[in-house]
Amino acid sequence: MPPAPLRIVRTMAMLSGAAALLSVSGAAARADEAVDVVIRGGTIYDGGEGKPFIGDVAIRGDRIVHVGAPGRYAAARVIDAKGLIVAPGFIDPHTHADSFLRSPDKAMRVNAAWLNQGVSTVMIGVDGSGTPDVADDAAKLEASGVGTNIVSFVGFGPVRQRVLGQDARAPDAAELGRMRALVAKGMCEGAVGLSTGLFYAPQSFATTDEVVAVAREAAARGGIYDTHQRDESSYSIGLLASVQEVIDIGRQAGMPVHFAHLKALGVDVHGQAGAVIAAIEAARAAGVDVTADQYPWLASGSNLDASLLPRWAVDGGDAALLKRLDDPATLARVREEMKENLRRRGGAGALLLISQGYPWTGRTLEQAAADWTLDSRDAALRIIRRSIEAKARGESGGGAAVASFNMAQADVDLLMKQTWMVTASDGSDGHPRMFATFPEKYARYVRERR
Repeated sequence: MPPAPLRIVRTMAMLSGAAALLSVSGAAARADEAVDVVIRGGTIYDGGEGKPFIGDVAIRGDRIVHVGAPGRYAAARVIDAKGLIVAPGFIDPHTHADSFLRSPDKAMRVNAAWLNQGVSTVMIGVDGSGTPDVADDAAKLEASGVGTNIVSFVGFGPVRQRVLGQDARAPDAAELGRMRALVAKGMCEGAVGLSTGLFYAPQSFATTDEVVAVAREAAARGGIYDTHQRDESSYSIGLLASVQEVIDIGRQAGMPVHFAHLKALGVDVHGQAGAVIAAIEAARAAGVDVTADQYPWLASGSNLDASLLPRWAVDGGDAALLKRLDDPATLARVREEMKENLRRRGGAGALLLISQGYPWTGRTLEQAAADWTLDSRDAALRIIRRSIEAKARGESGGGAAVASFNMAQADVDLLMKQTWMVTASDGSDGHPRMFATFPEKYARYVRERR
């Protein structure tokens, strides 16, 4: 969208939000009725499936009282929107804003990034990260002066960790019951569904049956299943088998499913977007409610440990990982498997280190390794160790965040065109997608790779 229409979109988002505009579409205010603001003569996209039209939007207080034909209203402020687009506040279906919205000193800056793009509602607790203590979390967010509307998921990650810790094992009947109770609690406190991140440990240790059993608690309360699927590449079961697993979870649990940041990640699966689409279309035709979101870039965001370490190496958490890395024989095995994961990701030159405030910030893993005269795998392990040490000191971030340039443009374009696809930012503090903190070096790196 060009800059001028975006300005009007932002105005709409700050004044009202999406739901208010949609709820009054077609309402009519009398011509002699006083209002506070009139957005006049813009091209209105009202959020429905009808064609855009030229009209006015009239606002009184925090309520939209008219969306429709132009009229003459006594308004304290008139915004001339002729030639511009007027739309509801956008919904960003996949964000990591919750990591810092709880901090009053960051909340305003973080919210500004979304509001300046016309986003008035953000989804949080994604990738299986959402707390089951939804009511308590909502109170903290409200106290921080959130600003944007917030929609929360209860996350499989905190649920599983609260019961099983970081261990790679299945729950017994009692433990599974506790996990289900936590999901039920989160749903009753206001979550809209269950989110999982089955690519990430310890969620990756869960079987499909375990996920289905937990997801049914969300389904019973009208929830959806939102997932960072188990494999977007060729790490474990493969992209296409992973897509089918998501569909099967939705079918068995009896709930709608939503793929987070759907993609074909890495050289092994480039060109498979068509097969992914075919599987989803078949499921939809068979009655499974399937949707997805996508960020329209060639780089994905993750961290070095998730991207490069074999999952068995992180069984038991950070302490267990460090113990394995201190054993020469186990370290050799880890390094060997990291070689294959680097290849999947396109090599060390395709991994841009994006954590803020570190000596390696803005450099590729390949460049950092050259700076230290190390093999790229050893450079990655150095950063991962420092990240673990930082977490142990209570520091956020840790320095291992990475933007991984690993997608094919043809796959991105094909997925973008699907009617069941919506756009998401996957934005977080310091990540290039949250445009207010877009690093100059990242922009230069993107230009160089074109």
